Amino acid sequence: MSKPFIPPIPKFRWRIGALIGAGVLINYFDRVSLSVAAPQLQSSFGLSASDIGLLFSAFFWSYAVLQIPSGLMLDRYGVTRVGRCSALLWGVSSLITACAGGFAGLFAARLLLGIAEAPSFPANSKATGYWFPTKERATSTALFDAAAKFSNVIGVPLVAITVTHAGWRWGFGLVSALSFLYFGVFYVFYRDPSRHPRLTSPEYQYITGNGAATEGVRAAGTLNVLALLLRSRKLWGVSIGFAAYGYCFYFFLTWLPGYLVQTMHMSILRSAGLAAIPWACATVSDLLFGGWLIDHLIDRGHDATRVRKSVLLFGMTCGLAVFGATTTTSPAVAVFWISIALSGLAAAAPVWWSVPSLIAPSSGVGTMAGIMNFANNIMGALAPVATGFIVGYTHSFAGAFLLAGGVLLGGMAIFVLLVGRLESICVTPSD
Repeated sequence: MSKPFIPPIPKFRWRIGALIGAGVLINYFDRVSLSVAAPQLQSSFGLSASDIGLLFSAFFWSYAVLQIPSGLMLDRYGVTRVGRCSALLWGVSSLITACAGGFAGLFAARLLLGIAEAPSFPANSKATGYWFPTKERATSTALFDAAAKFSNVIGVPLVAITVTHAGWRWGFGLVSALSFLYFGVFYVFYRDPSRHPRLTSPEYQYITGNGAATEGVRAAGTLNVLALLLRSRKLWGVSIGFAAYGYCFYFFLTWLPGYLVQTMHMSILRSAGLAAIPWACATVSDLLFGGWLIDHLIDRGHDATRVRKSVLLFGMTCGLAVFGATTTTSPAVAVFWISIALSGLAAAAPVWWSVPSLIAPSSGVGTMAGIMNFANNIMGALAPVATGFIVGYTHSFAGAFLLAGGVLLGGMAIFVLLVGRLESICVTPSD
């Protein structure tokens, strides 16, 4: 007897995944545009390496400070409302940057950009939990996380071409236009699954019946959830480990083009092209190892915690290849080591971002993601400033690379000591 025909499950959820990924791509254009334009800004306004380091870090000050409040807002008001406000402000902040008349204006615009983008990754983590079953969580998370890496593959050259041929103001103007365009698309297209008119009933049942996070906003008590989450050793281990990842990631994100210009004596355009190579490798690693491989191994019956932690720790270990960049003055060799380091970090990244929807209670996913990203971006604020001071004092990037590797080693050790199984945190007074 032949088996009854079972119609395939529609894949509308992957369109939502693509929408989320597109948002990350554009908000990273906002972030990397300053690193590409930095040499022109130094020349235009007479800025020192320390000044540039402060400008790089300004975004992270406001971004980091608002991570926990934005997580609380997401749990209180939902992804749709908070996401719309956030996307609109991206465009406004880039437009202000394009019109800045000096260091103070640039600094204020970068602070505003940090405010605007603060909810983005916690919102992505929460939305992915709503829209994807557990067995697709790694791949769907990798989709938006890989967009952060891929932004450097196309965003850095795109902004570099614009800056080289039209000036730095037009570079920020281009990013502003893209940000406003995304706001319009998100406003029209994004809804939570239960409210989306284009999501079919079979797909909705498939999503909710296979481990998707429970929808809904929390009417009250978000501060209680925050207080109880902060008692969890798992949360502290994950947050400190993620902070170490963040130091290395943002070190590369902000200073890689400048490193190639200063140490390897390249033009802005050539450095942007060469800097795209490690980020292209990272994009592939993110999707292949941090996404597909994890879901594939778990689907074949391997222990989910062991798979995720193995990929995470192996990726972070590969990140130690950052030490290799201190041993050479060859651009090709430096890019080789940096490519290994970024590919490893990229493989680990989807594991970090899948953790809140896997282990936090449904009423606290945004809050936990905000705590993690707060720790991550405190390091994002420190890394550019520390690098700027080290480079300004030593006239070399060697010390900056050594510090990044040391931070990564420390974060890995704390993660191993504090985090056990990646399973739901019991949010009770005794936790």
